[in-house]
Amino acid sequence: MDIKEYFARISYQGSYDKLDLATLTDIFQHHIRAVPFENLSIHCGEKIELDLEATYNKIVRKKRGGWCMENNHLLSWVLKTLGYDVTLLGSRVYVPEYEAYADELDHLLLKVVLDNKPYIVDAGFGMVYQLWEPMELIAGTEQLQTPGIFRLLEENGIWYLEKVKRKQLVPNQSLSAPYNVDKEVCRQIYLFTLQPRDIEEFRDSNTHLQTAPNSLFVTKSFCSLQTTDGVRALVGWKFTEIKYNYKDNMDLVEIRILADEEIEKTLKDKFNVTLDKKLVPTNTSRLFMF
Repeated sequence: MDIKEYFARISYQGSYDKLDLATLTDIFQHHIRAVPFENLSIHCGEKIELDLEATYNKIVRKKRGGWCMENNHLLSWVLKTLGYDVTLLGSRVYVPEYEAYADELDHLLLKVVLDNKPYIVDAGFGMVYQLWEPMELIAGTEQLQTPGIFRLLEENGIWYLEKVKRKQLVPNQSLSAPYNVDKEVCRQIYLFTLQPRDIEEFRDSNTHLQTAPNSLFVTKSFCSLQTTDGVRALVGWKFTEIKYNYKDNMDLVEIRILADEEIEKTLKDKFNVTLDKKLVPTNTSRLFMF
């Protein structure tokens, strides 16, 4: 494992001698624009290993992406190697269709302390709920980022992350989201505490999420990547490109349904992903990801 090889993977050519917010943000943004949030291994007969060297080999050398337990685990190694004060945290993701948070830990995120000020750093949520900058760990303050307004709330030691959604301009309305999702103004994302976690505490979740028949990661194949002005995603056969704040505080959402023979080329051209094994696209869940 080599930090310079990682920087080459994310095309980062900036300095990293200063442990400041600007450097952290720059590295973070290069990561989310180079490393997809994806679960394709599950749908091409591969096992997702909760092992740092395996994750490094997959993301850095094979130029793949990963889910939170891969992206944030790798990023924690990067930041610790550079000398940052990093703590692993665990969260439970909100599922709007059930109007409830997960019962068990199912998401890994990071806390980074700079000049005695804590920040949330999360490179592993993907889609339109992906942070673009570290979030200051402060309750009740709206923090504007390119994807929208994020805010943290705190009650009795439990922190809640949510995002205020923009309206969406969708030229192809027939392929857009269900009515209730379209009308959302604010989306709860996940809850967490500041209890430090060890990567081993995520081992059961790592197994469950890729094997349980009702897991979103089993019922949907997906790959999403942040761009300089938005995000693109492939969920099953549905390819979506979003441009944030396209006009009048609206996001432009362009959707296209791909044929089977277009999948491989789209992964290569739009996500820079080449798979070792054949992907079987899947989208059997009604749970919506945007």
